[in-house]
Formats: sequence, C-alpha cells, structure tokens
Amino acid sequence: MKIAVIGQSLFGQEVYCQLRKEGHEVVGVFTIPDKDGKADPLGLAAEKDGVPVFKFPRWRARGQALPEVVAKYQALGAELNVLPFCSQFIPMEVINAPRHGSIIYHPSLLPRHRGASAINWTLIHGDKKGGFSIFWADDGLDTGDLLLQKECEVLPDDTVSTLYNRFLFPEGIKGMVQAVRLIAEGTAPRLPQPEEGATYEGIQKKETAKINWDQPAEAIHNWIRGNDKVPGAWTEACGQKLTFFNSTLNTSGLVAEGEALPIPGAHRPGLVTKAGLILFGNDDRMLLVKNIQLEDGKMMPASQFFRGSASSALELTEAELATAEAIRSSWMRILPNIPEVEDSTDFFKSGAASVDVVRLVEEVKELCDGLELENEDVYMATTFGDFIQLLVRKLRGEDEDSECVINYVICQVSLAQVSDVDKAVAAAKEAFENGLWGKINARDRGRLLYKLADLMEQHQEELATIEALDAGAVYTLALKTHVGMSIQTFRYFAGWCDKIQGATIPINQARPNRNLTLTKKEPVGVCGIIIPWNYPLMMLSWKTAACLAAGNTVVIKPAQVTPLTALKFAELTLKAGIPKGVVNILPGSGSPVGQRLADHPDVRKIGFTGSTEVGKHIMKSCALSNVKKVSLELGGKSPLIIFSDCDLNKAVQMGMSSVFFNKGENCIAAGRLFVEDSIHDQFVQKVVEEVGKMKIGNPLDRDTNHGPQNHEAHLRKLVEYCQRGVKEGATLVCGGNQVARPGFFFQPTVFTDVEDHMYIAKEESFGPIMIISRFADGDMDAVISRANATEFGLASGVFTRDINKALYVSDKLQAGTVFVNTYNKTDVAAPFGGFKQSGFGKDLGEAALNEYLRVKTVTFEY
Repeated sequence: MKIAVIGQSLFGQEVYCQLRKEGHEVVGVFTIPDKDGKADPLGLAAEKDGVPVFKFPRWRARGQALPEVVAKYQALGAELNVLPFCSQFIPMEVINAPRHGSIIYHPSLLPRHRGASAINWTLIHGDKKGGFSIFWADDGLDTGDLLLQKECEVLPDDTVSTLYNRFLFPEGIKGMVQAVRLIAEGTAPRLPQPEEGATYEGIQKKETAKINWDQPAEAIHNWIRGNDKVPGAWTEACGQKLTFFNSTLNTSGLVAEGEALPIPGAHRPGLVTKAGLILFGNDDRMLLVKNIQLEDGKMMPASQFFRGSASSALELTEAELATAEAIRSSWMRILPNIPEVEDSTDFFKSGAASVDVVRLVEEVKELCDGLELENEDVYMATTFGDFIQLLVRKLRGEDEDSECVINYVICQVSLAQVSDVDKAVAAAKEAFENGLWGKINARDRGRLLYKLADLMEQHQEELATIEALDAGAVYTLALKTHVGMSIQTFRYFAGWCDKIQGATIPINQARPNRNLTLTKKEPVGVCGIIIPWNYPLMMLSWKTAACLAAGNTVVIKPAQVTPLTALKFAELTLKAGIPKGVVNILPGSGSPVGQRLADHPDVRKIGFTGSTEVGKHIMKSCALSNVKKVSLELGGKSPLIIFSDCDLNKAVQMGMSSVFFNKGENCIAAGRLFVEDSIHDQFVQKVVEEVGKMKIGNPLDRDTNHGPQNHEAHLRKLVEYCQRGVKEGATLVCGGNQVARPGFFFQPTVFTDVEDHMYIAKEESFGPIMIISRFADGDMDAVISRANATEFGLASGVFTRDINKALYVSDKLQAGTVFVNTYNKTDVAAPFGGFKQSGFGKDLGEAALNEYLRVKTVTFEY
C-alpha cells in the first residue's frame, strides 16, 4: 500500500521503518518542525531514505484546513494514513482522504482514558490493566471505531516510562504494523467504541499536579507515579515547591525512623531516611520517594535532602580531565544551539529533551568503558559541572551514602541492554534452527558436553577462585560444591543426551486400515535462564546442562553482582567446540534484561531461580508474551524438626550446616529450627559453642569457615532483619551485627524464643541466622502443623532415630525435598524443586530434562 506516516518521536520512526520492511511504500512523512535546531527522529529517518518529509507548524487556521497544506498532502496519493504518536490536530479533509482512511495509536484501552494524558491517568486511577488501542481516526475526540487493542498488567511501581518501555513502545510498534497488515488483507475490523466505561480527563499540567494529602498512601503513590517524569507531582514544604519522583509502596523491612520533614496538609510529617523520603497517607500506610526536585530545577536523592549538595568538589586527575572533555564534546553534539558548553550550562535549559537523555546515557557508556548511568542521574546533575562530578564519582566507585568507602575492583564487565537481549536471542534462534547444533546427533552432543565438563575440571581451581572473589564463597567450599557439583551436573546430563526417548502407543484401529502412534521428545527451542548470586556457577550448571542435553540453545542472565564465572563458562564452551550462538551470556540488570527475556516472543522456555516476588512477575510475563514454558525455584523458609530421640551431636553438626552453609546464602537453608523442649537448652548451648569456633575471614584462606556476604545491600538487610527480631521480642543469643573489619562480614547469629507470629519466624533471611523455636515433648502433629504453616515449601528436615516417626513426618511435610538425619545432601541424579510459593518444575535428575523438552505425537495410518 501507499502510506502517509503522520507522527513523531522514536516510536513514529520505528513504525515507519517496520512498514517499509513489510514492503509498503511510504509516499510521505509528516512530522513536527525542528525544535532548537534538532529534527524529529521520524523526519531524520525518512530524509535519509529519500522519502518526502513535511514539517507543517499547523494544518489549519481558525478551524479551517489550510488549502496549501491539504494540496501538498493530496499530491502524494496515499491510500492509508498511519498516525503513530501524532500530537498535531489533523483536519478531516486529510483524515478521510485515503481510500482506506486513517488509523491512529492511542496509549490506553479505549474508551477508558480518552485524551492526551492517557498513560498518566491509567496510573493515577490505579488501573490493574493498561495497554493501547489502534482505532480508525475520527474528528480528534478518540471516539472512532476500534481496529485492534492489546493489554498488559500494570505493576504496582510502574511509571509512565516503565509502562511505555516495557509494553506500549515495543508492542505498540508491532500493533501498528499488524493493523496495517489487516487493512492490506481486507480483514481489519471496525468495532464501535462503547460509551460504557468511557472516561476523559484533562491534560496533566504542573499547576494541577499538586498532591492531595487527604487520601490513602496508595492513592498518593499513584498520583506521584502518574506524574513521573512529566509534569511531576509536587507539594509545598520548607518554603518552596518540592517535586517527587520514583515512588514505591514496597516498604517491607523499612523502619519509620529519620529526620522529620513537615509538609503542610499531610497526615504526618515525612521522614528523610537513608532509603529515601518516607511519606504517609491518611490510612497511616507508608510510601517511599527516592528523588526530589527543588524549585530551582535541581534534582537530588531524597535521602540527601537535608544534606543538600554540601559534598566537596573532586579534584580530577589528568585521565579524568580527558574524559570530561570527551563528554563536553558529546554535550556539544546533543546541544547544537549552544556555542560553548561551560560548567554552568544546563542540559535541559539548553533544549535537551527526554530522547537526548537516552542518547547521553548511551554516549557515556561508550566513552567510559561501559559505565552504566540511569536516566535519573542526568536529571540529578543537570549542569555540566555537576554532571562531570557525578560521573567521576561513579567511575571511582564512590557512594555518597557510605560512611566508609571500600572499593576493590576485580574487573569491569559490560552491562547488557535490551537491544543486547534481542541480539542474543536472534543468535540462539539462528543456531537452533539453522546451525550445526540442530544437525549433530545426540551422541555427538553428549561428547561435547563431556568435553565441557573435562575443561571445567581442568580449570576448577581458577573457577573456585573466581567464585571466592566474586561471590565471597569460601574457596574450599567453592572447589567442592560450587564448581565440583557443576562438573558432576554436566557429566550426568551428557550421559542423557542419547537416552531421550519417546514411545509407541496402541490406539483404536480405524478398520480396514491400521495405525501406528508414536511420541517424540523434542527440544523446545531458545531458552532463557536467569540465575541468582548465591551459587553463580552451580545454578547456571543445574539448568544449562539439562537445557543443552535436550538440544536447546540458551541465553543466560547471571546475577548482576556475580557475572564472572558465567563469562569464564562461556569461554570454556567455545574451547569445548560448542557451536557459535548455542550459549549466550548477558550480564546485566534483571529489570530490563530479565524482563525482555520473559517477554521475548522467540524465547520458548524460562528457567528462573530467585525470589518469589520476581518469580510471580516472570510467570505473568511468560503467560502474556507467548505462553512460554516456565520453571521456578523460588524463596524458602525450610523447617527443620529436631526430636529428643535424635543423635544430638549429629543434629547439632547438621543443624549448623543447615543454616550456616555458604554463609546462609542457600535457598534450602533451614529457615527455622523446631527443637523438642527436653533437649532445647542443651542443643542451643552446643550450637553457641560451635559458633564460637567458626573462623570468619578471607575466603581464599583454606582455614576460613565463613566468608563475607555477597554484597553490601544484602549485609544491610541482615542487620535490619536482626534488629526487627530483637524488637519483636526474640532472644538474640549471639551475633546479629556486622563484623568490625573491612568487608561485608556478618556474625553467625542465633535467635531463640521465636514465636510463630514474629517476622523472623515467617520471612527468609538468606543469611547466617539460626531461628530456633521450642515445641512440647511428644507433640508431633502440632509441630508438623507449625512447620507447614508457611507459603513456602522448598525443603525440610527431620532428626530422629525412630524410623516410623521419620517416615510419618516426611509424609506430612509439605516440601519438595525432605532430609532425614542429614541436610543439604543434594545430588545431580535427585530431582530438586519446591512446592507452594517456592515454585514448580525440577532441576537435576531425569525430571529436569522434561522441563526443556516437548512431546510430539505422530500417528500413521497404513
């Protein structure tokens, strides 16, 4: 078809490019005039392709279409108008001119939220569903017939930006192209918009974005996020207008203690804390704001509000001065109307827009060896001088919130972006569908995996050292468990490669003919694997070995804080001869990278280990994207029941291991020990004695029992966890604090007198914290009931010499794994996975293969 594209922005540019790829002829592009000397991206792309571009400042005057504008449009002979993000008011003489009419994109599920601020109002109203509509353009009231709609879930902390980036932008582009395809095929519907449920609100402007404090916290949060980034929700405080950005209702574990910020009209004063600014609704619930913009336009972390910008300016080295000049040149390219960029030059007052923020972030990444800035960083340092100071602090690894900065750099690692996910998935898809991997026989595939295992064994000391440096794992444990079990896992699944078999099935015959029905087990295709930071290599191996043995290709996202063994693993796969594109590693942030993997239409399976909260979100994304397979190994609060008839010394030894193994950063760690009353005090005494013998220190020291926690944020979480336990009345027997030495070392901790209602009795610490509760002698059913009174069900344990009791308790415990008179005893041949909100699906054993296979039924008639 001959198409006229009328619109603007990167969205309009992408729609234009995709329509051309589909084979349509774009006869003209109509976009907005240049702003501050910069052309709109849509116009730039069209000019590059030689397509006529028109930049009319207006299409009509005094309500009448301008004849010269209409004439230039009509001369193109368009058969369809496509309007992606069109902000101009187009006259009906143009809308109705083509034989197919005009279609327009609208970022809401019409008829709800008609109008220009539709995304804002979706968030402000707290809608659980959002999405976009493509409708047949009418006279500008957004009331035309519907052609196509797609919806998505609105997450509790979504903003206009996250909703746009996650769904409205990528899926909207596909939707526009799909709509044009339907029109070309003659199958495009025209569904009248119902008036029922229709809403129309005004454009969000700064003067109307003032916060109403007489409402619940959730409504205040919705108002703030609905106005983030533009125009910004504001209030009056401290004699000026303060604008709030980056709000969240996720305040679990946050203690309402800090410096008071009086806010006129608010139910309670705000509290400036290290986490940000705590605000209160009239229901006394809290919300947290991360960033504040002052009246002069300066943005700062909310945690810094009372400290202002008092930090002294850094003196730059020669290398840093050279970097500053390179960044200055970047600003000059982005701000062409500025003759010279000085320290006082303000990025936004000089004409920069949101698209320029994205460009600046990308240029900084290229100029500074992959340094990843957030868009918010640009908003917080708008002048060139402030921006360079912020940039240098990040390059040096300084954290203004830390009282003591300890910066040990192991190496620099690239931070993958959403575009990298698309490239990796494309490579994996090509390798699966057209590459050597899909052509070699199963036995040869097994040989490659055996060779990979051999190489891992040859490099086991190096891998263990990397785990110690990157994850804080004690070297001896890393060598045996992190690396040793990884090698075993690949050898185990290498042996399965040529033993994946189907079956023949007798079915009813269709006389006079006969039938043969057989099943085949086939790989699912491209798989995405998202792994946590506690066992970086082992978690990778548990999933990847089964995935590759089944014949799939894989895109792996290691945890952002522990990517190094994954990168070394990738190097070894190449040395083993595994073909290009089969294994892809994407170190990066879970929010954009993991989200894109879950959303990607070419990924057919996701394997995830991590928190229950994130697992739920991934499961929803997998369902909404393309109904991809998913297996989840999630949080735990594993109970360990210790009866008085146990081998006490062994129970103490294994009880210690159940909690303190791998510094407590262990998904199946015993989250709560139930000790029978008659041996409780003796058990606690022996545990405390053993804790006192533990050596805490350098994980590379072979005598160390207990290394540092994985990262600083987790260390802080453990300190807060213990503070909450004490506050609720549990007895802190030992530990509970950071070790007084450099590094993220935390004392092995023991709590007793823990009651069922307490936070530490219900929530996972994921650290070296032993939670002990008593149960009455002989009260077996009651303690089983208490052990099962959790939404988690990953693992469990029981210690007793009574075989009948052991079998009875193991039957009753609601967990995927039950250890009897042992703990942490996992094996590559034994299926591993949870019940309830600890997830579903299995790692390890034959059962794991089925997670990465699909069964095809073939029936012959002869």
